[in-house]
Amino acid sequence: MTTIVPTSEEDPFLAVVRFTSQLAWADAGPEAAEPEITRLCREAEESIVAGKWLELASLMVTSAELVSSKISEKDLECTYTIICSLVKNANSAEDVLEMVKAISSKVVQQPSDKASLRLKILFNLYNLVDHPYARFQVYMKALTLAVEGKVAEYIVPSFEKIDSFLKEWSIDTKDQRQLFLAIANVLRENKSLVKESLKFLTKYLATFSNEDALDEAKEEAVRAVIEFVKASSIFQCDLLDLPAVAQLEKDAKYAPVYQLLKIFLTQRLNAYMEFQAANAECLQTYGLVGEDCVTKMRLLSLVDLASDESGKIPYTSIKDTLQVKEEEVELWIVKAITAKLIDCKMDQMNQVVIVSRCSEREFGSKQWQSLRTKLATWRDNIGNVISTIESNKVTEEGSQASSASAATIQGLGVR
Repeated sequence: MTTIVPTSEEDPFLAVVRFTSQLAWADAGPEAAEPEITRLCREAEESIVAGKWLELASLMVTSAELVSSKISEKDLECTYTIICSLVKNANSAEDVLEMVKAISSKVVQQPSDKASLRLKILFNLYNLVDHPYARFQVYMKALTLAVEGKVAEYIVPSFEKIDSFLKEWSIDTKDQRQLFLAIANVLRENKSLVKESLKFLTKYLATFSNEDALDEAKEEAVRAVIEFVKASSIFQCDLLDLPAVAQLEKDAKYAPVYQLLKIFLTQRLNAYMEFQAANAECLQTYGLVGEDCVTKMRLLSLVDLASDESGKIPYTSIKDTLQVKEEEVELWIVKAITAKLIDCKMDQMNQVVIVSRCSEREFGSKQWQSLRTKLATWRDNIGNVISTIESNKVTEEGSQASSASAATIQGLGVR
């Protein structure tokens, strides 16, 4: 929390107005500057006396931005620290929102000038504000500044707390959409964070239902599909059944994109090879490299083979499905293990792969039903084990009782 410590008898708000106005009019000469400086200071004094904090905030941020490029980072930070403290004087929740809007909008106007400091100023403003929705507004401005000022690395760590932020802010679906999309755009700038970017893009798309205007999400749905297909380390996603994505299937322009997603999540390499032959131009349009797509589809096809209930995959099936040479079969198995797509053992003698676990390419209703069946089976097996243990325990206790009785009878006979 920022603490304001007055260092002179002059009101700190008035001192900021005087300081910034003097700098702003420094090149105009005394004759032109003095009247303007006096006017601005008089307006500030009147706002302070009347308690018109919103008007004062607008006056101060406007003056501060006029000289932001002329002063040091330390002076700019001190100036905005005093300006931001104005929110504590707001007369109502509405005034807080308007004041936050006025201040944060000015802070992000020049993202290329002291970007990291401006982001720090927004964080300070966030901590000064108690109003949940005002905090949300400041955070959204910070996301905009992070992208435009190329300082995303300073805000990315906060994304881990988004769930707790959402509970605090209590924002509606429309605001959640803006938030998730803004975060996805921040993460998009860093190629090493493509998985996180797709995660928030999926969250954005998941906010749309069939009752919504899905056209709004069409471009982002295409973006999500392409990001998934391009990502060499992402093999599972939940895009296929989302209404915002499913709409692409009936769109003349984007139908091939939906078909491509369907292939990557539900089909094997042969289906992709047919698609590639028929849609080479589409792949090129979205910057998809055929060789990279084939590599990913081979791994996904191997996962599909591994999902077979038998748990055994003949080498010949892998060779034919992945369209590789016989000597390359084990290489692809190792690649799938390295990517943590499957856990298995290679039986080289019998030329089979024994699978103990495999990943799911999607997790929809079919996968939930399969999980339910497996859990029910597991519950029944555990129940049987418990019953067997209890039965054995009763039998053992009975045997011990019989042995004790026999020993007692034998002792009485000896006497």
